[in-house]
Amino acid sequence: MKFDDEPVPGYSLPILPGHVSPGRLERVLRAGRFAVTTEIDPPDSADPAEVLRRAAIFDGYVDAINATDGSGANCHMSSVGVCSLLTRVGYATILQMSCRDRNRIAMQGEILGAAAMGACNLLCLTGDGVQAGDHPQARPVFDLDAMSLLEIARRMRDEGRFESGRAITDPPRIFLGAAENPFVPPQAWRARRLAKKVAAGARFIQTQYCFDPPRLRDFMAEVADLGLLEGPDRAFVVVGMGPLASARSARWIREHVPGVHIPDAVIRRLEGARDQRAEGERLCCDILAEVREIEGVSGAHIMAYRQEHTVARIIEETGVLEGRVPWYPGRDNPAELNPEAPEADLDVAASGTG
Repeated sequence: MKFDDEPVPGYSLPILPGHVSPGRLERVLRAGRFAVTTEIDPPDSADPAEVLRRAAIFDGYVDAINATDGSGANCHMSSVGVCSLLTRVGYATILQMSCRDRNRIAMQGEILGAAAMGACNLLCLTGDGVQAGDHPQARPVFDLDAMSLLEIARRMRDEGRFESGRAITDPPRIFLGAAENPFVPPQAWRARRLAKKVAAGARFIQTQYCFDPPRLRDFMAEVADLGLLEGPDRAFVVVGMGPLASARSARWIREHVPGVHIPDAVIRRLEGARDQRAEGERLCCDILAEVREIEGVSGAHIMAYRQEHTVARIIEETGVLEGRVPWYPGRDNPAELNPEAPEADLDVAASGTG
């Protein structure tokens, strides 16, 4: 998707009336297009080229890339570092920020720093407990939770003040998001919990993995009944999903990853397949196609840990982008990536208008 008012492809966009950020993700969602996001597994490395290599596999298929923040309480390159590296070459990023490891002073400073480096989207998370990760002896902070972090970030943006009341000379222009899990008990409380996050400032919502579309359908009906999908302050729900490698891995995830609901029928389907990995990919395609038709769903967040190469196939198979090509470095000027490419190849590569 190209925008008529973009100064240079890949650069920050002018902020439109009713928008809060100069980012592409907010533009796509508010334009009513089905958004696709994914996440990058941060390297255990200080090599910037490694980050760019991991992002390049998604070129032309996603509207934004999440930079996870110590997911599972394991140590990797920081989310701010990943976002800085990706935004400098034009990728749209989603900065994940977990309350587990930093107090409110550090988090407010990181919001300003990330915004200064071009990050336009912030996903506020409480975070997994340290006992789940590779540093169980670490001291957890949890000075804030996701709700209070949302409120502080919103005040920084809309009122131009730190939580202390001190003025911010140039507020961060960020699109705020939160996570939600419609698939685990207590289901009756989930939509109301989402309403509190929306009231705190969240405008895009990324959910936990969906392997149960009927349960998602019920949740979305409750969200609609609460009026959360209407008006200028509506929530854009981006549903999490991803391919399963095998029935064995599905069972392990269900037993060891908190919050992931995988119905028995999904495991039986994988067990009955000759090629379980291929069946896991087909299952993801089927779920995406079904979720795409649920009223109020605004996009898909495809999480394919160690199966990142499947994301492009899943998106192509389901056709959810409807012919548009999300921007990536070199899309509009492919010669910048390969100066020796034949002229005919450049014409074909440049033909996607997104």
